[in-house]
Parts: sequence; structure tokens; C-alpha cells
Amino acid sequence: MTTLVFGHKSPDTDSTGSPIVWAWYLSEVKGTPAKAVLLGEPNTEAAFVLRHWGLDKPAIIADVTADDKVVIVDTNNPAELPPSINDAKIQAIIDHHMLVGGIKTKTPIDITIRPLACTATVMHDLMGADVAKAPKAIKGAMLSCILSDTLEFRSPTTTAHDRAVAEKLAADLGVSINELATAMFEAKSDVSSFSDAELLRMDSKEYNVAGKELRVSVLETTAPKVLLDRKASLMAAMPAVATEDGADQVLLFVIDILKEEATLLVPNDLVKGLAEASFGVKVSGDTVVIPGLMSRKKQIIPALKL
Repeated sequence: MTTLVFGHKSPDTDSTGSPIVWAWYLSEVKGTPAKAVLLGEPNTEAAFVLRHWGLDKPAIIADVTADDKVVIVDTNNPAELPPSINDAKIQAIIDHHMLVGGIKTKTPIDITIRPLACTATVMHDLMGADVAKAPKAIKGAMLSCILSDTLEFRSPTTTAHDRAVAEKLAADLGVSINELATAMFEAKSDVSSFSDAELLRMDSKEYNVAGKELRVSVLETTAPKVLLDRKASLMAAMPAVATEDGADQVLLFVIDILKEEATLLVPNDLVKGLAEASFGVKVSGDTVVIPGLMSRKKQIIPALKL
């Protein structure tokens, strides 16, 4: 039986590339037939990475069955996984996020969660010397995942080990980290074809804060003005997206990769109060700039309070 390898809904580069990397490793090195699948359309950066390294886009699935063997990567949060995940035959979890809880397995499994910036870095370590067997496209996917999750080492989640692994992969591939990252970020910043609702869901995770269900969305870009010019329509779309997704509120942080700051859209008093309580800022309009805020995982989620 083929093992399905997948990451979270709304796949970014790490949740698109890491399943491909691990499926290759299981199939070609471990002799365990596996294939990467996605839980949604990859974002523009992830789509660029697939094209750049000549990788096929994995099939998109809506759910799993009790007969499916699966490996979960880049998340351990049931809210970001297929509805029937607890029915499946989960084999392993490889992740770099906080432990959420709620996943139930039928048997003991391998779980690796490490405080690194990227799942691909964890996989690089788990593969050890077998990384040398990886074709160019697999090494390229790993490098791209790390550059994406670290924002080319600007994110506070970046560790010295993430950087060392990325630099080793880049040297093996003979590519410029800066040139690749710049092309990736340009692709991520091209959002012209997306609706407001699609942008609000593009890179989002669900969290409960003080009894409020929040969809916490981030859009990382080198061209924040393109997004902020749409702030009125983005805020107008938030109530419907929240209702459809069973949330009380959508929070949208526009991350300026180059200035290393975030702009939070403030559509109402709930978000205003949350921003002031969480980040120590004074909100006077419908946006607020938070200097140095780059990481949802390390800076936004741990700070959220009402």
C-alpha cells in the first residue's frame, strides 16, 4: 500500500516541498512506496518552486480513509488536516511547530518535532548521509523550503542550523541563495489573480484565544503596498470568511519581508483591543504597523491575548 505524505491545508512552500522530499526518501531510500499529496492549491511561491525545480504538482485530496497509511509533515494540528485524519493509519509526524494535541493514532508512531525553522531542515537531519543520494530537484525543494520559512534568514525562527543546512544545499546545487530567495519572494508577492477571500485563507491557521476562534492569516511580501491598497475590500470580506470557516474573526498581518515589520488590518474594536493587548501598540486607524514582527509561530501566536 502506498503511504500518503502531506502537510497542512493552504499549502505554502514547506507544506508543498516537504511531502515531496519525504515521499522520495521513503520510496527511493527506505523501499516504502509513498507519494506526496496536497490538501489544497499551493500558494504562488510554492507553485514557482515546483516549476523552478521541475517537480510535478502533487494531487490534491479532500480527505483520507481508514485504509490510508499516512505521514503528516509540517503540522500536528487536527484543524489543519483532513476531517477523517484520526481514522487513518498514521505512521509518523515530522514537524517544527508547537504540539497542539488532538491527533489519535491506532498504534505507536514515530514523532519528530524539533525547534527549527523548517520541516525540511528536520528531514535533512533525519536522512543523514542519504541526502547525498537525493537528486537535484529534491535538494532544491529542501533549500527552497528553508529559504521560505526563514524568509532568507530574516525570521526570528531561524537557527544557525537552518542556515548551515541551507548553505550546504546551495553549495551542492551551485545556486545563489539570494537570487533564489529573491525570485521566490517575487512570486509570493504576485497576488493579482487572487480574490480577497483567497488571500485571507492563503496562509492561515486557526487558533482559539480567550474563547474566540481566530483565523490568523499572514501574507509575506516584498510589495506590501499592493496588498494594503486592497485593505478596504479585504476587511469587507473578513466577516463572510469567518462565518464560512467557523471563526469569530480573521486577523490579517501583512509582513514586509524587506522592512521586517508587519501591518495588521484593524476592521473593528475586537481586533483593536487584541492588537493593543497583544503587541503593546496604540491603534488609531484601520491599520497598525508592528516593527520587527515577522513570525506567526514565534511572535504572533504566543503574544495573542484579549
